[in-house]
Amino acid sequence: MEGGATLTGLLKQVAGEFPSRRALSVSGKFDLTHSRLQELVERAASRLVSAGVNAGDVVALTFPNTVEFVIMFLAVIRARATAAPLNAAYTSEEFEFYLSDSESKLLLTSIEGNAPAQAAASKLNIAHATATFQGADSEAVTLSLTQPESDPNSAAKRVNDPSDAALFLHTSGTTSRPKGVPLTQQNLAASVQNIKSVYKLTESDSTVIVLPLFHVHGLLAGLLSSLGAGAAVTLPAAGRFSASTFWQDMAKYEATWYTAVPTIHQIILDRHSGKPEPVYPKLRFIRSCSASLAPVILARLEEAFGAPVLEAYAMTEATHLMSSNPLPENGPHKSGSVGRPVGQEMAILNENGVPQEAGVNGEVCIRGPNVTKGYKHNPEANKSAFQFGWFHTGDIGFFDSDGYLHLVGRIKELINRGGEKISPIEVDAVLLTHPDIAQGVAFGVPDDKYGEEINCAIIPREGSTIDEEEVKSFCKKNLAAFKVPKRVFITDSLPKTASGKIQRRIVSEHFLAQISTAKVPKFGA
Repeated sequence: MEGGATLTGLLKQVAGEFPSRRALSVSGKFDLTHSRLQELVERAASRLVSAGVNAGDVVALTFPNTVEFVIMFLAVIRARATAAPLNAAYTSEEFEFYLSDSESKLLLTSIEGNAPAQAAASKLNIAHATATFQGADSEAVTLSLTQPESDPNSAAKRVNDPSDAALFLHTSGTTSRPKGVPLTQQNLAASVQNIKSVYKLTESDSTVIVLPLFHVHGLLAGLLSSLGAGAAVTLPAAGRFSASTFWQDMAKYEATWYTAVPTIHQIILDRHSGKPEPVYPKLRFIRSCSASLAPVILARLEEAFGAPVLEAYAMTEATHLMSSNPLPENGPHKSGSVGRPVGQEMAILNENGVPQEAGVNGEVCIRGPNVTKGYKHNPEANKSAFQFGWFHTGDIGFFDSDGYLHLVGRIKELINRGGEKISPIEVDAVLLTHPDIAQGVAFGVPDDKYGEEINCAIIPREGSTIDEEEVKSFCKKNLAAFKVPKRVFITDSLPKTASGKIQRRIVSEHFLAQISTAKVPKFGA
């Protein structure tokens, strides 16, 4: 079978082409080549098969960003089981929901373990095992599975199929409880090819992972696309992003690019203005995705680091990438746009499924080999998501005359003030151009007179004394009167999801709870 139809096949093919090139490093500790990584994955997969993991079983993994996670994630998929990565910071109740919703058969953690996850697993009668890798010289990952060590080639008998469910993730539930999204080997392979092609990733590329690998952005764009290109990835020694080691790692491992969410780009910029590095590596590009990047931040990043900043648009159901701004040699990258569709069809449809002309708003819809076949056990969600032969993203946008997509907002997040539709993204972008505002987010709140009114929350820059009046008068100069926030909350932190997204619904609930007697809701996934 041709290597491109499954992720497993693609990675095996790449390891054959670039056996001795660096694939994975843990900063300052050790490096693994593509062939060595492949060997470790095959061994670990055989160990899982010997321990009774069957094709189609769901295996939950909760780890920091470590080599153990990477090897075990790939081993689960290689064994034809389904990997369900989970955020290590979940509470026991959250773990219980995710473990039962995914129907997990086994929970894998680091040797340190994860008490809330283990409590949930034992309550649900799910087996728990730990994975440890001692370092570059160790033969294999040590798994605490009780079964005797058996045939080291037992995975060889399992042949991966494009239709195998390889990855199981949940959407960050902005509107309701999180929905389960199964993604197949074919979905993963198609997405990796799309990401490789648009950014021209090759074996000479290198990146440092800054995003959590339990989330589709870091997993697909950072890790799997690099491995699928014969390129190299470095994991920070701390097992997660650290602003103080980021550029040292980037320089040491000769990184050529990185991908992050706007929140992290802002942290990197703030550090640069306060404590610049003596020298920055020469990057081919910087990528931003998962939330909208304000044009002013894009401009600052380009100026600070001398590389084009390419904003992209993605979602879990599309196995990450849907559209991206191109590299400079392939066309202009437009600030405020999320670029052109990559490797899939995309249309802007009205409520009746009719494609709209350039410049006209509608719902962004997609179809292609990277798109999930449907949510797990959720016929209602599937009925509304798949209509007129397209997958409906829930986002409103339009194509400009060059075929670049511009997003206006989530259907459910557009603020309807007395019939005037306000895009919160537009207000965010204005807030962020103020020199004293570090972060800003606009959101809708219920209003007796207009149905909905616009408010915002801001985090001031260090040392700034900006107040509500100053924010409002700044907005008045830059926005139509009906778009000016009626209330400004000044705060030192904004609730974010695990992937660093600021969720408007959660922010609005949080600040509304402060002014009413309502209980502060618990922040969701």
